[in-house]
Amino acid sequence: MADDLQRAYRQRFAERAAYREAVWQILVGEFFQRWIPRESRVLDLGCGWGEFINHVAAAQRYGMDLNPDSAAHLDAGVTLIAQDCSQNWPLDDGSLDVVFSSNLFEHFPSKDALQAALTQAARCLRTGGRLICLGPNIRYVKGEYWDFWDHHLPLTDRSMSEVLQVLGFRIEHCWPRFLPYTMSRGKTPPLSLVRLYLRMPWCWPLFGKQFLIIAEKLGSPTPE
Repeated sequence: MADDLQRAYRQRFAERAAYREAVWQILVGEFFQRWIPRESRVLDLGCGWGEFINHVAAAQRYGMDLNPDSAAHLDAGVTLIAQDCSQNWPLDDGSLDVVFSSNLFEHFPSKDALQAALTQAARCLRTGGRLICLGPNIRYVKGEYWDFWDHHLPLTDRSMSEVLQVLGFRIEHCWPRFLPYTMSRGKTPPLSLVRLYLRMPWCWPLFGKQFLIIAEKLGSPTPE
């Protein structure tokens, strides 16, 4: 499984790795960092080659992934947790301030596995901590969603919001359309346009096919 993940990631992203890195530097610096205080303890769930977590300013940074290549790409200040994220996380209750995930949840083999991972996130986040998740919205991606062999779960902003609320989160912000679908295929717009796009949220419903949800962990107990 880990070897398959390694090969798939290289096949999809190696050719455009430098471009992806530059785009994520902009996304973090000009958008996501505002939701992540610099004293935070942050976990990047499904961190891949560290495109997000390497650019985050935080007191403690963790990445969780099964990809054997992750270790070679993460900054020295990022602690790698190499495991299946639907299994028990080796982190204490309430030990995290932010859990971030991009384009991971659609790869889970079942809703039970996804809920198990989200339950671990709820356990490890402190009360008031945030879960930030980004992923393809099947309502807008439609048939293109299945062009990737390892996509399993068709999710929308509504289904994700519902399960998060069941697990004890409050939805702070929900954008059904945020970013275009993928950087592994298609165009590579100039970085100046990426910056401009982030500053023009009225454009997001025209081009966005990925949802973005920011959810706050409430103080109520997490279901077993």
